[in-house]
Amino acid sequence: MSINVNRNVSDQFYRYKMPRLIAKVEGKGNGIKTVIVNMVDVAKALNRPPTYPTKFFGCELGAQTQFDTKNDRYIVNGSHEANKLQDMLDGFIRKFVLCPECENPETDLHVNPKKQTIGNSCKACGYRGMLDTRHKLCTFILKNPPESDNGSVKKEKEKKNRKKGKENGSGNGDAGSRNDIDAPDVVDGDDDDEDWAEETTEEAQRRRMEEISDHAKNLTLTEDLEKTLEERVNMFYNFVKFCCNDKKAQKYLLGGFECVVKLHQAQLLPRVPIILKDLYDADLLEEDIILTWAEKVSKKYVSKELAKEIHAKAAPFVKWLKEAEEESEGSGEEEEEDDENVKVVYSSSARELKVETVQPEKTEEEDDLDIDAI
Repeated sequence: MSINVNRNVSDQFYRYKMPRLIAKVEGKGNGIKTVIVNMVDVAKALNRPPTYPTKFFGCELGAQTQFDTKNDRYIVNGSHEANKLQDMLDGFIRKFVLCPECENPETDLHVNPKKQTIGNSCKACGYRGMLDTRHKLCTFILKNPPESDNGSVKKEKEKKNRKKGKENGSGNGDAGSRNDIDAPDVVDGDDDDEDWAEETTEEAQRRRMEEISDHAKNLTLTEDLEKTLEERVNMFYNFVKFCCNDKKAQKYLLGGFECVVKLHQAQLLPRVPIILKDLYDADLLEEDIILTWAEKVSKKYVSKELAKEIHAKAAPFVKWLKEAEEESEGSGEEEEEDDENVKVVYSSSARELKVETVQPEKTEEEDDLDIDAI
């Protein structure tokens, strides 16, 4: 016997029907359980997986549920009457099946596990909205989203397309074979393959190399390669002038120096201290940058073993820098000590002001004159 999906509608011609629930109690004692015999048919009428209403019963009754999809057995632990379960199914239909706008059961669930949301769309009125996820069943739905039939439809379409492609491929293959058979012979006997081949003689190869070198010259801004070694060194000096007063650029210059030593290790490794001194004298490297570089061996630009060798070769120059720095600091300290040894001594008599009358010196003529006589 079938009943209306929405039992609030009393119309006997209501087109949305579902079978009435059939419950069967099995077992005794603690092992008693209720098997819903026709849960698959009921769920098909509601367009929902049979696990959803079964789990809903378990949430409402506080009982455990079991699913045996192979044998179509959906079980709720405990003894429960069919009428009671039917009333609970009405609650499931109101919350998870019926459209909130038109109250038709033509709805689909759209589960997004990443956002933890469950959408509801109605095919009858076009309603789209979100379900209230506070019910315990929603967590089960999020973990077990409904299987859509779109995947199967796409697979069927792909199979059909493959069959058509195979048929078309075979037809084209037959056509190609026919064209190969019926193709007329070429009337003209001239063969132009020689025009497409390249000459392999020595003169042709030399001519092509000259053309390549000419094109390479056009790619360069200036003909720097034709300049002398001294001119190129001056160009390099002008290029690295930016290292002056730029500590970051000086660090990069030391890294590039290590890379160059790696390329020409046999020639440059013994001359590491001389090259560093030249860079230091040319004001391309400052003293504190060199000392900081010498404190730590880095494998950023070269291997650690080669970096250790470079630092070992540079040790005499670094030692000389440190000694020169200590001497300058020592001379500065001696000057400061000399200044400290100079003491200003103030006399106590100098603080007291004394007024003294200065008498002019008497000449010999003034001694001979007698005032009384005048």
